[in-house]
Amino acid sequence: MKLYPLKDINKPNLLKTIFPYTIPPLITFEAPIREIIDGKEVHFDPKSVKTRDIHITDTTFRDGQQARPPYSIKQTKEIYSMLSHLGGAKGVIRQTEFFLYTKQDREKVAMCMELNMPFPQITGWIRASLGELRIVKEMELAETGILTSCSDYHIFYKQNQTRKEAMSLYLKVVESTLSKGIRPRCHLEDITRADIKGFVIPYVQRLERLSENEPEKRKVKIRLCDTMGFGLPYPGTEEPRSIPKLIWRMINECGVSPDRIEWHGHNDFHKAHVNGISAWIYGANAVNSTIFGFGERTGNPPLEGALIEYISLKGDICGINLNVVTQLANYYREEIKVQIPANYPFIGKDFNTTRAGIHAGGLRKNEEIYNIFDTSLLLDRPPRVAITDKSGTDGVAMWVNDFLGLKGKERLTLSKVVKIQRWVMDQYEKHDRLTAISNEELEDQVRINFPDLYNRAKGV
Repeated sequence: MKLYPLKDINKPNLLKTIFPYTIPPLITFEAPIREIIDGKEVHFDPKSVKTRDIHITDTTFRDGQQARPPYSIKQTKEIYSMLSHLGGAKGVIRQTEFFLYTKQDREKVAMCMELNMPFPQITGWIRASLGELRIVKEMELAETGILTSCSDYHIFYKQNQTRKEAMSLYLKVVESTLSKGIRPRCHLEDITRADIKGFVIPYVQRLERLSENEPEKRKVKIRLCDTMGFGLPYPGTEEPRSIPKLIWRMINECGVSPDRIEWHGHNDFHKAHVNGISAWIYGANAVNSTIFGFGERTGNPPLEGALIEYISLKGDICGINLNVVTQLANYYREEIKVQIPANYPFIGKDFNTTRAGIHAGGLRKNEEIYNIFDTSLLLDRPPRVAITDKSGTDGVAMWVNDFLGLKGKERLTLSKVVKIQRWVMDQYEKHDRLTAISNEELEDQVRINFPDLYNRAKGV
């Protein structure tokens, strides 16, 4: 065992190459990832995410609507506009897909197309049906997803077909899609329960042959759909659940380029986010997501989480406007009346709120101690404290100073807020209180104890 001597230093080593604070902490890699496929060792280079055109696609208006009442036309237009501003001019949020079945579905698409925004590109979603393909052509969409289920659960039990019958139908619809000048995006539903060598690879190889004479912008895309959330990101796991093996086979045995491989996951086993990001690392360029993870059953990879991870992998904001994440959260609360859990990362009302006095003390001295990154700058959400019997004088001082907007030497010291801290403790010790102190109660105490500062803060 190697012994490491203590290195006493005069200045703190804050590991700023990993934790810059002005952007989310960076994800760095030391070496390639090794995997065994068919008895041979293959390598994945995770550093390639810095140079590859990885991006995010959105299914808020398709899979995201399978878990809630449909968005109105007005809501759809406003959310789509916010998605455009969120992903920025570089198109980090590259596409979003829509149902096309009802008159209102088609009105939503038309309304969003009228905005003439370069990103996200509007695409459709249909079943493997020539009748539904006609709707895509009528809507003048350049690309559509096509549901092509690939597990025997779906082929035999849902579709009552043989593998040969299913593949024949899929290829017929894809061929017709290409003939109409529309790019097909084949959704390989339930791929993590499919026979990879017996059906998936032969099917995708046939799709590649259909693409051979097509221009790059119309070659078939492959969406790997982890419909039940069975996918696993760990090297060494067996197929069909292995994300590394699935992506390697798409690239190396089917000839699908990374820019045409997309991951679509579900959160049944709490792995939707990590599986999506792993798909980026192992070679897929696109990760499909929904706003706040809303989607069928347990939901999909959360869009805001994918954006944070994108920045962490790229080491740059890349034109993303994370303030729009907070705007979206407020819109969902106020306009759509969605309840967001208070502790939900990045958007919950308490996600960067501390109730512990020792944490509040750290925040008061340097907010980097207990704040994940500069949430004021990136999310327009400064760190906060909630006052309870555990908050201590540090917590009270931080709350009061933030409420009064005091900076630098103006900020009140601990000794100045002792009376308010004593009042807080009395609520618990003398009145057996169990709940946190409300902002209104604290504001009233500031008015009583610091009338001049209170009036100044209120502009009186």
